[in-house]
Amino acid sequence: MADPIEEPRPEEFEDGGGPVKTFLEHLEDLRWMLVKSGAALLVGMIVCLYATDKVVWILKRPLEQAALLQIGHQQKVLVRFGADHVFSFQPTTNRIGALDLGTNRTVIVQIEPVAEGTNILFSARVDRDPPAGVLAGSATDLIYLDPAAPFMSSLHLAFFGGILLTAPFIFYFVGQFVMPALKIKEKKYFLRAFGIGVGLFAAGVCFCYFIIMPRALKFAELFALWMGIKVPDWRAETYFSFVTKFMLGMGLGFELPVVLLALVKIGILNYAQLRAMRRYMIVVNLILGALLTTPEVFTQIMMAIPLQLLYEISVAIAWWWEQEDRARARRRVLWVALGVVLAALAAWLAWIFWHDRR
Repeated sequence: MADPIEEPRPEEFEDGGGPVKTFLEHLEDLRWMLVKSGAALLVGMIVCLYATDKVVWILKRPLEQAALLQIGHQQKVLVRFGADHVFSFQPTTNRIGALDLGTNRTVIVQIEPVAEGTNILFSARVDRDPPAGVLAGSATDLIYLDPAAPFMSSLHLAFFGGILLTAPFIFYFVGQFVMPALKIKEKKYFLRAFGIGVGLFAAGVCFCYFIIMPRALKFAELFALWMGIKVPDWRAETYFSFVTKFMLGMGLGFELPVVLLALVKIGILNYAQLRAMRRYMIVVNLILGALLTTPEVFTQIMMAIPLQLLYEISVAIAWWWEQEDRARARRRVLWVALGVVLAALAAWLAWIFWHDRR
């Protein structure tokens, strides 16, 4: 009796999906993918060129946030004439002649002209509780020192702004080129990775913009003051280049879990290999922090820490995928999560106690 013929599983019918094409036809598809991606980038650049002033306003916001950060307990005095910020300094005492500066960490000395007959006198008024908007106005200014710098800088901003603006469309065009060669199961993983990757990229850019960037700028200013160098102005083109590359680098760095877990899914890496790579990833993340940020330790560590945390999350997910007893693994994850929460709470309480003691 002949053995029954085993029917192939549905996945075995998937020889790659899509029609079989010649090498020249694949080149034609690649050409159209590049054309559409380039056209989308060009449209994004034109939009950003038209809205250059809005892009500059967005990129200058971390400077204003840096001006609001208070590091240390030494008082800072901002001297203003009318609505213009003149200069700032840190006094050694809270009294300057008859002026009582109070005990707040930031105060404003407002200089106002007063007419006395034919003479014009200047009076000084102390604002011991200035609004945040006034403090933000004392941020470091940006200047251009080259006649061609504004135009070249606007092109630079338009290019990086266009990449951020049209990244979803570019990824879509790349997906159109790649998806026909994938099987149904591979397409499912590809779409999941695409959605998670876009979310992580946006999270990395936002984390850099709202959290790291103001503190990196503040640290750079404080380091210059520690050296004895005042920082009234920064070169605009250098600042914009630093900010855009920093945000893009952080966004790409947040894609690390997608890459690692994709390699785990296709069998190139596993949990044991990821765990063995931990010491090397610490060095790699520190190197990335040095290359993508200002060349000092503070911002390097601030960027390396979230990248290392993302790596640890990837290791934990790979471990979870390999567990056969999911109930036991779930209990272990809950205990670890509880320990992390308690450690974070203890660190927060210790910081509050230390801050109040100072």
